[in-house]
Amino acid sequence: MFQGLMQQQPLMISSIIEFAERWYPSVEVVSRTVEGPIHRYTYQDMGVRARQLADSLKRLGVGHGDRVGTLAWNGYRHQELYYGVSGSGAVLHTVNPRLFKEQLAYVINHAGDKVIFTDLTFVPLLEGLAEQLSSIEHYVIMTDREHMPETTLDSVVCYEDFIASGNENYEWPIFDENSASSICYTSGTTGNPKGVVYSHRSSVIHAMGSAIPNALNLSGNDSILLVVPQFHVNSWGVSYAAPMNGCKLVLPGPAMDGASIHTLLEQEKCTLSLAVPTVWMMLTGYLRESGAQLPNMKRVVIGGSAVPEAMIRSFEQDYGVSVIHAWGMTETSPLGTLNFLMPHLQDLDYEDQMPVKLKQGKPLFGIDIRIIDDEGNPLLHDGIAFGRLQTRGHWVTSGYFNDEENQAFTADGWFDTGDVATIDKDGYMMITDRTKDVIKSGGEWISSIEIENLAVGHPAVAEAAVIAIPHPKWDERPLVVAVIANGQQTDKDELLAHLAKGLAKWQVPDDVVFVDELPHGATGKLNKLKLREDFTNYEFPNT
Repeated sequence: MFQGLMQQQPLMISSIIEFAERWYPSVEVVSRTVEGPIHRYTYQDMGVRARQLADSLKRLGVGHGDRVGTLAWNGYRHQELYYGVSGSGAVLHTVNPRLFKEQLAYVINHAGDKVIFTDLTFVPLLEGLAEQLSSIEHYVIMTDREHMPETTLDSVVCYEDFIASGNENYEWPIFDENSASSICYTSGTTGNPKGVVYSHRSSVIHAMGSAIPNALNLSGNDSILLVVPQFHVNSWGVSYAAPMNGCKLVLPGPAMDGASIHTLLEQEKCTLSLAVPTVWMMLTGYLRESGAQLPNMKRVVIGGSAVPEAMIRSFEQDYGVSVIHAWGMTETSPLGTLNFLMPHLQDLDYEDQMPVKLKQGKPLFGIDIRIIDDEGNPLLHDGIAFGRLQTRGHWVTSGYFNDEENQAFTADGWFDTGDVATIDKDGYMMITDRTKDVIKSGGEWISSIEIENLAVGHPAVAEAAVIAIPHPKWDERPLVVAVIANGQQTDKDELLAHLAKGLAKWQVPDDVVFVDELPHGATGKLNKLKLREDFTNYEFPNT
């Protein structure tokens, strides 16, 4: 075999912070802390403290492959853990504190976490769970000595004391790049959450892929407000991609309301931010009420669920901020597709661009997608045929951690996402529904997502969900469950008339129910499982 004469070095997460520390030493990391004040330091400072952390973990007896859990907001200490834990050879387990208590205990025990790092906010939560956590040997509270709380937790360590005991000249170990770097659990809307284990290799490649112009388009000119939690799928890879590209990184801590988010966007001159639609609803609501603007912002990345048309229009037309519509999953690290307009689409009028903007976009290099029918046959990329969305690639999971029963892979190695989608002739993918959420009415399929987007487009509707209700004649029919926006008014007939403008007659829902709020899951997505439970006994009028 004639091989290339090129150097080969393992892809290590520690190499990212080494690079940032050496070549972007003065670039800032800004955090709103749980204690209150804004904290500022640089990538050089972070590199020193990450090495101290890694050395302290070693002294504590945390070895290669040991799992280290976190219960923490977005902050500089959490960012240090991304590097100190994984860089040492241990495995970072970012625990979602929004899970139910039973699920929290399950994922910590299932992962076998040896140490838990926790922000002050979550100390009471851990105190209530401690007796159920069989593998935990130490709790590290992420604060300084001055703010250390009284606690019933055993074997408690102060984070700043812990850091101070470490050697800042610690040398990052080199090991197999396929070693586990981190583990995240799915949100667990059905059954127990499932663990996805990322490698150093997959995480580094994902971060590199996410930075390209067709994706997040990152550079040292960017100031990024990372609103998506660091406990959501490795913060969508941004905790790695930002230092890799010399981006200023701004971390909002526990204050996630519209006013607090806007303050950081303005104060730190942020050019890019990432979050799920529910967060952007709060921000745009604040902007409308206050009259504030976004003069520095260039683009927002929205993922987690489909982006309503009204939200795209608000950002782009009212505030001059480009929307990057993205799709991904815990199982895809998470970025799978992102929406950017190809040149021939940029020449279209804005109204003609909108149908494309509503799609989840094209895959990054390193990811492949396909749609198949129920028999496994590939479907046409015509924007009409819809089928099961499957994916494979360099940062797609190959199986769930210690869970042989919940596998979702085809015989030829594709991961079945559980989504239903179309792909058009230009390669733009659009999620039409989750497999479990699509509505079958009289033998025809109705997309709940399409109706939800239309409903939220009504000025009086703050949020809407559509679920299937059994029907004696049509098998299933759609029901709209909606929340009215503050200070607005509407009624069932007006909203149904609005929906009828964008739907075929047989797709128009049979009824609308208004509620004070909709249930959301641990990642901020609508919890349709809970909604279906709430409406188990619902019957349509006149059926």
